[in-house]
Amino acid sequence: MAGELNAAPVLSTPEDHLFEYAVVPTDDQTKARSDDELRDIYEITRTAKEVGEGGWRRIGLQFPDHMLCDAPRVVQLLEAELASLPQPTVPTSTADLQSTATACPEPSTTNNGPCGRHVQQNGAGCGCGKQAPAPVESQPKARRVYVLADTSYSACCVDEIAAEHVNADVVVHYGRSCLSPTSRLPVIYVFTKHILDRDAALADFEKEYPDKEAKVVLMADVTYQVHVLSLLSELQSRGYVNLLATEIVHNPMGRIPNRKVVDVQGKEVEISHGSETSTGLDLRDYSIFHISQPPTALLLALCSRVKNLYIFQTSSDSSSLYSAQRLLGRRYARLLSLTTAGIIGILVNTLSVSNYLSSIDSIRKQIAAAGKKSYTMVVGKLNPAKLANFAEIDGWVVVGCWESSLIEDDAGFYKPVITPFELELALASDDERVWTGEWWGGIEAVKPPIDEKPEEKKSEDNENNETQDTADAEQASGDGELDSEEESAPPEFDWRTGKLVSHSRPMRMAAPKPKSAKKEDSTEKPDAPPRSSALTLRSKAQELASVNGVVSPGAEYLRTQRTWVGLGTDFDEEASTTIEEGRGGVARGYTVGGEGEKHLIP
Repeated sequence: MAGELNAAPVLSTPEDHLFEYAVVPTDDQTKARSDDELRDIYEITRTAKEVGEGGWRRIGLQFPDHMLCDAPRVVQLLEAELASLPQPTVPTSTADLQSTATACPEPSTTNNGPCGRHVQQNGAGCGCGKQAPAPVESQPKARRVYVLADTSYSACCVDEIAAEHVNADVVVHYGRSCLSPTSRLPVIYVFTKHILDRDAALADFEKEYPDKEAKVVLMADVTYQVHVLSLLSELQSRGYVNLLATEIVHNPMGRIPNRKVVDVQGKEVEISHGSETSTGLDLRDYSIFHISQPPTALLLALCSRVKNLYIFQTSSDSSSLYSAQRLLGRRYARLLSLTTAGIIGILVNTLSVSNYLSSIDSIRKQIAAAGKKSYTMVVGKLNPAKLANFAEIDGWVVVGCWESSLIEDDAGFYKPVITPFELELALASDDERVWTGEWWGGIEAVKPPIDEKPEEKKSEDNENNETQDTADAEQASGDGELDSEEESAPPEFDWRTGKLVSHSRPMRMAAPKPKSAKKEDSTEKPDAPPRSSALTLRSKAQELASVNGVVSPGAEYLRTQRTWVGLGTDFDEEASTTIEEGRGGVARGYTVGGEGEKHLIP
């Protein structure tokens, strides 16, 4: 007999099984700042000035997670600064006149009593012969400030979806940003200002580049950009003659993303794009001295465009030269794993970048042209648990900005996750796949889909109409030619395992088409030779599941490999049985059928 219970049974999850999210506090979170420091770091005065010049009333403040602790005080300081500015007035529009239209106060010329018609939009009479009163001018309305705390996707992108929830007129984006062009709302970027140990930075520079004629480009993260020009002037005074600096611009497709190269006088320097015909400064002759840890996507993009890269760490990490060769090798191995993938998932990781819709369309067409199947998913912030629900997907491609498209810690993902640039290489044939070391992460470099010209489309339609009868006849006589074409295709092997792969291009397999007896009779000719009754080996493609006559690899996976397909047995053939009366009664005992037998349940 079991022992007596000395305590209540545990009905909840033990504490050691709880999911814990460790948040390491940064230096900015542990220090208490004064109001003057917050005004300087978050550029309160500049932000309020731009809001006033734009005439915006509803302002959304987007903070990254590590800056949310300052959000309440930033809102108070910004509201106080905005209160000192003239309040905006809502411009009078046609919609305002319609919503504020008043009835004509004068009596009607008929005997039906006062006129009940509404005034016209142009202020004229309502038709009763009397002049309507002029519309009242709009009164100034107070500004409203909202905090956009939980971003829908990556913190570097402007969250226009959250801003639309509060009907914001403008978004103020704080912290690091990818500076990708938005599609709907205007944006005020506040990178925030951070303190830099200038002496340590200068000492590291002189230690790494003792030669005064070394060709170096000074670059910094956007949060330390304010210190670049002053460091350039100081190093020039110490004898360095071949130094250049960078300034922030909104150009993610630049040779250095979102940067332009300037000389000591601040004049822009033309940069060569790496081709033989391009003119300008060749960055491959220059080293980059970068202040603070850059994003990994920027490191991969720059590793093939500059001579070398030195990172001056502003945190406790040690500064050193950075080499991205091993990381590039890992990315190349990732894309090779998708060369034999038959089903590719498109992960939408942004709804704000201006060209994300055209990029999705272009990626779909690239995958279809390679004979593969694609499924588009919108899952918000990515994690391995979400993507593991789609076991039929062989690999993923992320549609996002040039920073968020790269999933760095992808070891825990069930299937590989790559960028659109890597997908283009993976879809290429083995003879055409050549990687020169160049790398790109976002959708900015995705070419828009090329639409067919009207003349080409018309001629193609005519050809299809002319060959329709021939195709029907071939389909009616069998699929032998199609089977032979599939069998004659060159074999494909997995580069990692060396095994033969037969399902890498499932959309090139033919789905069985229903045959119409009426059409067969109409196409049958009296003098036609009799059809061959010999046995023909059918391709396995005829056994694949299809939807509307098109092969569906997802449906095939659901039919053959999914162990649980949902509730219900609509597709099972069950033998019909006689309806019988079941059990009835209360929980302590049931009556079976109509015999009145009672079965007590202990």
